[in-house]
Amino acid sequence: MADDRLAALTAAGVSIWLDDLSRDRLVSGDLRRLIDDKHVVGVTTNPTIFAAALAHRGVYTSQIRELARWGVTVGDAVRTLMVVDVQQACELFRGVWEASDGVDGRVSLEVNPDLAGNCEATVLEAVSLMRAVGHPNLYVKIPATRASLPAITEALALGIDINVTLIFSVERYREVMAAYLAGLERALDDGVPLSAVHSVASLFVSRVDAEVDKRLEEIGSDEALALRGVAGIANSRLAYQAFWETFSGPRWERLAAKGARVQRPLWASTGVKNPAYPDTMYVTELAVPGTVNTMPEATLSAFADHGSLRRADNGDAVTGRAREARETLDAIAATGVDLAEVFTVLERGGVDRFTRSWAELHETVRRSMEASAE
Repeated sequence: MADDRLAALTAAGVSIWLDDLSRDRLVSGDLRRLIDDKHVVGVTTNPTIFAAALAHRGVYTSQIRELARWGVTVGDAVRTLMVVDVQQACELFRGVWEASDGVDGRVSLEVNPDLAGNCEATVLEAVSLMRAVGHPNLYVKIPATRASLPAITEALALGIDINVTLIFSVERYREVMAAYLAGLERALDDGVPLSAVHSVASLFVSRVDAEVDKRLEEIGSDEALALRGVAGIANSRLAYQAFWETFSGPRWERLAAKGARVQRPLWASTGVKNPAYPDTMYVTELAVPGTVNTMPEATLSAFADHGSLRRADNGDAVTGRAREARETLDAIAATGVDLAEVFTVLERGGVDRFTRSWAELHETVRRSMEASAE
């Protein structure tokens, strides 16, 4: 039954990606098992995931000891440890990448979050990561801050495949898609084959509910409390409508005629934060063809065990529900929740979280290297 449920999700057009990567998953064969048996066709990482992996550093000990013996800097050691994991994951997913014509079989690696806002440095980092990993199925992750939008366009124009991360608002999502189209247009002008340029846009779901729910509970009225747990899905459905509006019309059709591919929506942060909610809700309620759902293993296992697909007249849980979604968000705003402020807080918090994890990752490696040298 587990395979049947995951197979049904895949058949519904949803690409299942795992939101986790560690040396232990690679060495133990766990990631290989998820690919072979659980329909996993991609994996994402970020500084927080790597920091957690290095905190349990048993499988990294020998490499850290070797790096310390070579006298490399802590920064270079961190880069080497991450690149090795990503290279091995890219090798595991190479067959999926080839079979899907580059659509899936992807491994994402984030740029240094300390570079946020520095366009030139971010693009140089993206180029450096592509060269260091040396596999064509790498996605370089760049956060969707307004300051990073030019870097996204520039990297895409160079033919670098980008996973745009930390998207919360529909407004910012539209800006991300505009940056993607601008990157494709520049690539076309520079003679880069558009069919070789891939991108996904990662819209975060459960974090929206966590922040909105907190504010609804502070308001405390019956109307406010009745609206908990619905903002994340409504926001994502509005984003999907924006996706269809963007990837239609003359501008897109000109690019598509030259071989351009759509920038697929990716539902991120799909593990529930509130245990009172169904543990598969962000999978069931956002199952729509042509999307990616990157989920922690707990959510993957939950869907495999008891997940289901919502069947509607239009065939999925998302298409045609933008008006309903808008009414939901309007009702939340009517209670006094400032949604624009919510999205600003979430974006700033997401960047800050990755920056702290990046510092934690470096500190963990520094201590390990010092211990190895004793």
